[in-house]
Amino acid sequence: MAAVAANPSATAEDPEPQREAVPGLESQWRQIENGESGRERPLRAGESWFLVEQHWYRQWEVYVQGGEQDSSTFPGCINNAKLFEDQINWCLKKGLVKGEDYVLLPSAAWHFLVGWYGLEQGQPPIECKVVELRGTQKVEVYPVELLLVQHSDMGTPHSAQFSQIDSIDLVLRTAREKFLVRPEKETRLWVKNSQGSFERLCNTRVTVLDAALKSGQLVVMEIRSKDGAWPSAQPQAGNNASKEDEDFQGQPGICGLTNLGNTCFMNSALQCLSNVPQLTEYFLKNRYLEELNFCNPLGMKGEIAEAYADLVKQAWSGNHRSIVPRVFKTKVGHFASQFLGYQQHDSQELLSFLLDGLHEDLNRIKKKEYVELCDAAGRPDHEVAQEAWQNHKRRNDSVIVDTFHGLFKSTLVCPDCGNVSVTFDPFCYLSVPLPVRHKRVMEVFFVSMDPRRKPEQHRLVVPQKGKISDLCVALAKHTGVSPERMMVADVFSHRFYKIYQLEESLSGILDRDDIFIYEVSGRSAICENSREDVVLPIYLRERTPARDYNNSYYGLMLFGHPLLVSVPRDRLSWDSLYHILLYRLSRYVTRPSLDDEDDGNEKANMAAKDSIPKPGHLAACSSQNLGPEQAGPSSGVPGGRRAPVNNSPGPSHWPPRARRKHLFTLQTVNSNGTSDRSNFNEDTHAQPYIAIDWEPEMKKRYYNEVEAEGYVKHDCVGYVLKKAPVRLRECIELFTNMETLEKENPWFCPSCKQPQLATKKLDLWKLPETLIIHLKRFSYSRFSREKLDTLVEFPLRDLDFSEFVKAQNESASEVYKYDLIAVSNHYGGLRDGHYTAFACNKDSGQWHYFDDSTVLPVNENEIESKAAYVLFYQRQDVARRAQPQPDSSDPLAPPACGQPPNSEFMDVN
Repeated sequence: MAAVAANPSATAEDPEPQREAVPGLESQWRQIENGESGRERPLRAGESWFLVEQHWYRQWEVYVQGGEQDSSTFPGCINNAKLFEDQINWCLKKGLVKGEDYVLLPSAAWHFLVGWYGLEQGQPPIECKVVELRGTQKVEVYPVELLLVQHSDMGTPHSAQFSQIDSIDLVLRTAREKFLVRPEKETRLWVKNSQGSFERLCNTRVTVLDAALKSGQLVVMEIRSKDGAWPSAQPQAGNNASKEDEDFQGQPGICGLTNLGNTCFMNSALQCLSNVPQLTEYFLKNRYLEELNFCNPLGMKGEIAEAYADLVKQAWSGNHRSIVPRVFKTKVGHFASQFLGYQQHDSQELLSFLLDGLHEDLNRIKKKEYVELCDAAGRPDHEVAQEAWQNHKRRNDSVIVDTFHGLFKSTLVCPDCGNVSVTFDPFCYLSVPLPVRHKRVMEVFFVSMDPRRKPEQHRLVVPQKGKISDLCVALAKHTGVSPERMMVADVFSHRFYKIYQLEESLSGILDRDDIFIYEVSGRSAICENSREDVVLPIYLRERTPARDYNNSYYGLMLFGHPLLVSVPRDRLSWDSLYHILLYRLSRYVTRPSLDDEDDGNEKANMAAKDSIPKPGHLAACSSQNLGPEQAGPSSGVPGGRRAPVNNSPGPSHWPPRARRKHLFTLQTVNSNGTSDRSNFNEDTHAQPYIAIDWEPEMKKRYYNEVEAEGYVKHDCVGYVLKKAPVRLRECIELFTNMETLEKENPWFCPSCKQPQLATKKLDLWKLPETLIIHLKRFSYSRFSREKLDTLVEFPLRDLDFSEFVKAQNESASEVYKYDLIAVSNHYGGLRDGHYTAFACNKDSGQWHYFDDSTVLPVNENEIESKAAYVLFYQRQDVARRAQPQPDSSDPLAPPACGQPPNSEFMDVN
């Protein structure tokens, strides 16, 4: 409602109100209707106007226009009784219309009339404020009346009136006053919408109009609990657990995070960031509330910052052993879809997103101006660097910039014209490479031509960027077999995934691949017209009960390890091939006795006329006459991997073969080993693959599966390639080394006016308060991915950057020295792994190991490990400024970080 209050100088409450000298009627009309104080003048935002009942005002107009002061038309005292609902609470009636029920007078005109005629005894003046709504001045007759309640007592509302231009912060302060909330308590507001649900009033700087609040709406004030959580965020199902921990009081910051399902990467990053002292203090002391940026189009409307603040307040309340970061996880997934669901991710990637999101949500720059990047153009470095930093701060100014941002110096040199370009760019963390190993360890299986020898497992050391020929040379040193008599193949799912050529790169072979190296005759080759012997790829298949009756290929399944067998060209017949294969399988295939052997018409069937044509010549007969046995797709082969590569050119048509063999039958198949070539449309000049098909009874009787799968380990398998540890400074030196740009990412030289493969060098110019160093352990290339488990030795104290920083400040050596405060660890490989964290508590100085919901104290000598992935360092001068000065007489003063008190420790490595 309009402000209705008693004014002793303008009401009729005094028994004998003082009246001003009444001017003439013409002068009254002029002062009330016209002039600076008249009601015809324009509205001004913030001033007060008053309501006068329409009938009284019309009577006054008739009186003054009549020209006779003693006329019977005298209006008497101002009487607004018709504008009120009652004469007890003096509430305005609803739906009053200007010009029909009342007129509006400015403050001066109202006071003139009250001074001349008085106000009906007991009636309060009806004062209204002029507000500016979207550029228009308007008298606000009816303010917004809100019902204020507490979250803990929703049934007791308190009515309060607010102007549409009042801020939500005023609503919050009014609610705190009404409910007597102590100043140290943190509160927030919710509003009940027309659908009956509740919405947060996040931005307290907007007006009641901008928040679309209407009269009669319910506004709920919520008070944060002592454990840092909001009552509305507490799950109902967790009430029992919360009651058990209700009286728990521990060290602030020593709080685990529950793993929601592959969220260890998130927990590790959060624990590290939570132990950055200046950032945590910023949130604990609620300084972030004044800097929330709700209108930044690059931000998350303050939601990421608020979600992180809630997490920090709970973790540092000292009232939790562990907390469930479900709300934070939901917010992250909402604004970054790559983190939706429960797949494993990278802690450094989440950290990068979180720092960027916090920066934009807390950016003090509400409207970013356009800033043109300028090159050095021969100016001094310090001048260009200062200009670049100031330009960066003109668009980016937040606690994240204050804490984590530094400045690079980037130097590009054109190889043609020698043009030098110097720019200065901000950074949030350093991603430093690890020294690349020049050697690689590969495990292979060597299959000898001697059937009596089992396959041998070898561990070979080869050049990191070597070729297949290097692998064969390394194996030759162990076996004594010439590299020229070796063929390398990748075996997957009982078939050849790929047969490699000697000049191919080793980068195409992953560590998880099963690599077999076969000994072949010195005269062999898998290509035609080259040597006297030809190499045939051999598969093993077992016939299973047919699944249907339409002569389909579902009755054969691959098993065992395939072979590469050298066959003399003059023995390319089914009969010869059968005996050659029987000899090669003799270690685990038993020859049948004379009683078991059913020759039938073997001699006729194995006549010399059934010879296999030489490679390069086509058989005169049709491939449809290859025999009744038919091969089909294996039912046990997964379909997730791409089809094997066929690198075996040669003849594709074979003459008819015998219908019966002693132990097995032979069948030409495709490179998959899953279909008869007679029904497979492929290159007719391609070398066929041969399948050995076994009947189940024959296989059970003559095939020894245990012996077939057996292998021996060469002595070299026990050897371990010793990896020398790497110092952190070596990684930083690599980061600052000069490099040449790749072809995919050239630099456009402004002098040559064309893209150039320039040399680039990065130098450190300005270092942040907290330096994040990301060790690039994960290596990706076109053909391979690997994790580098090299031990990186990093100091816990006194990491000195003075030799790397180009902008030297000799008077302050502390600005280049850092102490470690947190480490994000990754255990495992690329496909699977687990993240944990080490962090030093800012209050106690004690190091702790964070493994999801488990938190344990640790010794300093346990922090350095091969799992270290992201390092957090704090500048020493910042640490000393932030550290409170302890009383010399206080024996309980907390030690500095890295000086843990005496306690029991647990080995976590």
